[in-house]
Amino acid sequence: MPYIRVTVSDPDLTPAHRHALAEGLTDLAVSALGKSAARTTVHVHPVPADHFFVAGRPVREATGAHVEASITAGTNSAGEKAQFLTGAYALLRETLGVLPPVAGVALYELHPESYGYNGITQLDHYRHTARAAPAADAPARP
Repeated sequence: MPYIRVTVSDPDLTPAHRHALAEGLTDLAVSALGKSAARTTVHVHPVPADHFFVAGRPVREATGAHVEASITAGTNSAGEKAQFLTGAYALLRETLGVLPPVAGVALYELHPESYGYNGITQLDHYRHTARAAPAADAPARP
């Protein structure tokens, strides 16, 4: 159940660009990380350009961007995480155009006892899924 926030230094980001980022990041969560689209949340957070700095200087002539995704610890391989980071950066470039010298992507891996949704920890979701699903069925990773 990834929660993905993308901060963009453009307070006038068009609805089409917001939608492209939300859809693209959701697709990446599914394709690269094996997550469920139905349980993926994307928060597009536009900020004023003069609130975004690289190397202590305001970003000018580029659109600053940073992606942060929270996932459950231990549910993805290093290769899957690298694929998400590479894909997210490519999506930023494709959607936003010129980026500053640093446009980051961070994956935060949270312990299943400390992360969840709808009032239930991921650990409890895993326990319920393990009891409810036959062994041959592999549910999407939260």
